[in-house]
Amino acid sequence: MTLSVVILNYNVRYFLELCLESVRAAIVDLDAEIIVIDNDSEDDSCQMVKTLFPEVVLIENKENLGFSKGNNIGVAKAKGEYLCILNPDTVVAEDAFKKLLEFVENKKNLGIVGCKLINGAGRFLPESKRNIPFVNAAFKKMLGNPNDYYAHYLDENDVGKVDVLVGAFMVMKRKLYLDIGGFDEDYFMYGEDIDLSYRVLKKGYDNYYVGNICTIHYKGESTLRNKHYAKRFYGAMQIFYKKHFKKNRVFDMLVWLGIRSVYLFRTNPVQKKKTVHQYVFVSSIMDNRLKSKLLKDVILKIELENPPPFTEVIFDANTLTFKEIIASFERHLDDESVTYKILPKQAHFILGSDNAINQGEIIQLN
Repeated sequence: MTLSVVILNYNVRYFLELCLESVRAAIVDLDAEIIVIDNDSEDDSCQMVKTLFPEVVLIENKENLGFSKGNNIGVAKAKGEYLCILNPDTVVAEDAFKKLLEFVENKKNLGIVGCKLINGAGRFLPESKRNIPFVNAAFKKMLGNPNDYYAHYLDENDVGKVDVLVGAFMVMKRKLYLDIGGFDEDYFMYGEDIDLSYRVLKKGYDNYYVGNICTIHYKGESTLRNKHYAKRFYGAMQIFYKKHFKKNRVFDMLVWLGIRSVYLFRTNPVQKKKTVHQYVFVSSIMDNRLKSKLLKDVILKIELENPPPFTEVIFDANTLTFKEIIASFERHLDDESVTYKILPKQAHFILGSDNAINQGEIIQLN
């Protein structure tokens, strides 16, 4: 078998359905399998997988074991020569895996490969390519200056070597993953992708960023305005430094102060209320459920042109390819008031996420 796509899920049933639809389309011509590990979700994620995707290998954990351990359990069941560690809140193009496998075919010393990630508004996520977070870079990021943390020497559409890739989308040989011990289970959430990338580099392998392959990652990276994310990020950095570098008392003190200052002075961001004046449904045929549910004008368009301000665009995955949808996300970035959703194939809901700190919006159509 060539490829195993490993997806760890926790309480994102609707995003998982869309993700699996896109992955299913992307492996049609490949010798590949999909493995979903569910970390004891409280929604009906597992029943949805069993009903709609019976070909998927489903592992149902009885507790939330975290990102590292959950993925390690999934990889232990994998049969592919290559792995793709993939988040459940992603959408991949039909040719994404094929292009990545062609890219890695003749690469010597191949480590981890990642691609360009955009959020649900079509904006580039800089965590797609990062530098090793040495103390200076990590501390600057904690203070709100991430320039040294991200790999800005490569443009978002470039292809080249980078140090650190993001756990939302990682491709590598299964043998290498197993040889280095997979994700370190000391990390529950955040930091495990940095650690894995760094261990691969230390073994003499090269990590690559492929910016001409684009994937939607709906939730993206939270910001330090979110105090819960800040605590996890600081804690992950502590584990990373204790493991890989000499003990740094100054950094430990800064981390201790950073966590507490976040709790004292930071608040969770206030979500702005979205204004929608009209909806545009990009499809070859109108879905009348949208008109009755949204209670506003829904304009049918076969192709998306330049939508006017305060338009919500809904892409129909029944008539459009995921590659076409992703390209449209990238193409229309001029107006932040324009937002996007997707109607998955044969689904009774539309979904989207308008920014990196938004937990996403699902609108039921029945």
